[in-house]
Amino acid sequence: MESDSLGSLTSQIVACRKCPRLVRHREAVARSKRAAFRDWEYWGRPVPGFGDAQARLLVVGLAPAAHGGNRTGRVFTGDRSGEWLYRALYRAGFANQATSLSRDDGLELRDCYIAAAVRCAPPENKPTRTEFARCQPFLVRETLLLPALRIVVVLGAVAMGSFLRVWEVTHHAIPSPMPRFRHHGTWSMPPITLIASYHPSQRNTQTGLLTESMFDEVFRSARRALGKTRRTTPSR
Repeated sequence: MESDSLGSLTSQIVACRKCPRLVRHREAVARSKRAAFRDWEYWGRPVPGFGDAQARLLVVGLAPAAHGGNRTGRVFTGDRSGEWLYRALYRAGFANQATSLSRDDGLELRDCYIAAAVRCAPPENKPTRTEFARCQPFLVRETLLLPALRIVVVLGAVAMGSFLRVWEVTHHAIPSPMPRFRHHGTWSMPPITLIASYHPSQRNTQTGLLTESMFDEVFRSARRALGKTRRTTPSR
């Protein structure tokens, strides 16, 4: 798969129908809807990456939520995990606002791009190995199309594993020793630094495994690593 811009790659992602199980699920959810969102026209397609094409920070999640990204069409938008993520990005200076409700809500990312290991909402939030593999080329291309990339924050052990497989493809190498997931673990992988965080899922946040101060510190670390200069040109 080749794409010379994030825009053309986005078109390829949105049109993808490679995984029959995911296609059936995302479209069934879009038809049935959740009662609270019965007036929404669900997106019901793969969810592309979102953010600044000149970003130095890449955030990698797992997959869209059935009634979040699969509803709104934007990654981490319209669900509880997104509420945590965008608040943290806002406080660290990577977003112009702390809320992410819909594709036309005025949210802009600065020096940050967000993607996912799998682009369709999976049943029970559990993609199969084959589904991960079919989506991997999208993350490979995004990584290559972010020329200023310096920091990668992975949300959860599964996202971390996906990104390391991408890194092996793009750089023909894996760090030795292999990074083992731990919250706020940091690894030098020139030209980038990899930072791991617990995923801001309700399971992790409601049990206290991940607190907002812990999550904030991850993005403060990213900000410190990038230096105090904040790029002022936002990208939607």
